[in-house]
This record gives sequence, structure tokens and C-alpha cells, in this order.
Amino acid sequence: MQKRRFRLPPLDLVQGFEAAARNLSFTKAAEELFVTQSAVSRQIRALEDHLGVTLFERRHRALVLTEAGRTLYRAAADLLERLQLVTDRLRADATTPHLTVTTTSGFASLWLIPRLRGFTAAWPDVDVRISATYRTVNLERSLVDVAVRYCSRDDAPEGATLLFGEELFPVCSPALVADGPHPLRRLDDLAHHALLHIDGAGGFLDWGTWLAAQGQADLKPAASVRFDGYEQMIGAALSGQGVAMGIGRLVSGLLGEGRLVAPFAETLVSRRAYYVIRSALTGERAHVRAFVDWLVEEARTALAGEGAGLSSRPPAARSAGARPRARSRA
Repeated sequence: MQKRRFRLPPLDLVQGFEAAARNLSFTKAAEELFVTQSAVSRQIRALEDHLGVTLFERRHRALVLTEAGRTLYRAAADLLERLQLVTDRLRADATTPHLTVTTTSGFASLWLIPRLRGFTAAWPDVDVRISATYRTVNLERSLVDVAVRYCSRDDAPEGATLLFGEELFPVCSPALVADGPHPLRRLDDLAHHALLHIDGAGGFLDWGTWLAAQGQADLKPAASVRFDGYEQMIGAALSGQGVAMGIGRLVSGLLGEGRLVAPFAETLVSRRAYYVIRSALTGERAHVRAFVDWLVEEARTALAGEGAGLSSRPPAARSAGARPRARSRA
């Protein structure tokens, strides 16, 4: 029999303290916990005896936390919140297995969701939730099972698996290449068009970096429009509102359909790539492992298709007068 690792107070004492500290009232804590005020008082005294510190003081008829009380409250609130998340998840999984995936909005809407039926058909009983965000989510604290992150190799989490790298290049509606007073034929034609940007992406889609790599650092666009999400920016490009920075494998479907075109041959090889990581808390569950295996296989299939000539980036639009493809590195 293993020795007990933790010398912790009973959970009911921690719950009573957390409620009293949050409300700064034994009476309100008692009402919340469906016990008497004297029961909460006894819990607090027992916890203080267990720890050997004073947790509350009374000042002018008001209840306040001591320094020790404030320290314990932060830890207790975090502990109980995480425990609640885990128990809620376990109850839910007892009837229906859940899978929560976090990734960027662009990867979710343009790459993952169009392929997702392949997984849900094989695992129809799994309740899949896609959470799109540019924030780096703590998988264990948020009870997220899988994360797909667009990051540098140095920033990739330990244990992450590479899906694929990327090239960046301008994309736009075919109308901007064929119509109007300033059709996109050369890079300096961008000065007559709006450049579309995305906020909150950590600078990885920065037009300034891309233009500088092509020797166009001084180019001033006709306008700049900013969006919160990548799919919003691509939607604006589809409607002819300007030129967006394309992430090759995310826009490959739209390029193949002819809804977007890549007017120039120049590209920038991104220092970032897509990586997938499983949660240490739930990553060994069969449906979580199966999803990651499926995702890796989908990426391999996409790369194999490119090797067979189904490139993530078709040649630049013929009417753009593009030169042979020139690659720079971000």
C-alpha cells in the first residue's frame, strides 16, 4: 500500500473556508452550503487549528481575511474550480464521451472542419467541440483534450507532433486580377488596393514582414482593414474587399475552386508550423488518441497529395504576369 502523499485538511473544511472567504460572511457561506452558521464557524476553527494560523479577523464588525487567509483562498478557489471542472467532465463522459479541440479560427474553419466528417463518421458517439482562439490555452486547467498550435519549433509544447509547415503569400478575389483600373500584375500594384490584416495573431501574418522580404518595404497600400479572425479576413478577400495574406494549406481549397487566386509567384516560408498536442489529463482516452491519429493521417494525406501534384498553392494567376515562384524565409 502506497503512503499518502498529501497532508491536506478535509475537503469539507476547504469548501467551508472558500465560501466564507469569497462572501466574507459566515452567514452567507452557511446559506450557500445548506448548513448552519455555527457549522461554518466550527469548520473555520478546525481549519485554523489544522494549519496553525489565523485565517479571518473582525474589524469594525466586518470580516476580513488575514494575509494567510488570502494566500489560502487563492489556492482553495483554484483547487475547487479545477475539481468541479473534472467532476463535471467525468459525469458527462459517463454517458457520452466528449472531445474538446482548441486551435486558431483559420485552421478550424478552413482546414479542420471541412475534413471533420471523416472522424465523426468513425466515432459517431463522441461529442466534438471545436474552440477557436489565438490564446494559448492550458489544456489541463481548461479540460481541453487536444490543441493544434501554429508556432515555431522552439515554442512547440513538449510531446507535440508536427502536422505541416506553411508558406505565406497574397490571395484575393479573381476580380482584383482581371478587373478595375489597377489589376494586380506586379507587387507594386498592391499600392492601389486595400491590404487585409488580422489582429491578435502574434504578428505571424504581418504584411510589413512579407513586403520587406520581397524588397517592397516602402510600399503604402490604398487602405488597411483589420479583422479579429482569419476566416473573417478571408471572407473579405472573397468578396473583393482587398488582398489578404494567405496561409498556403488553409486557402488551398479556395484556390483550387477558383474562388481565390494567388496573383504573385513570391512566397514567404513561415518560421511557424502546425503542431498537435494531447492533454496530459485526458490524452490517453481512446477517442482522444484516435482523433490525434486521424489528424496526423489527414495531414500526411494532404502532403502526399501535394507530392503527387495537388499543390497547396497553384501557379500564380496567368493574367498577373507573375515571374517564376520566388521563396523567402520569415
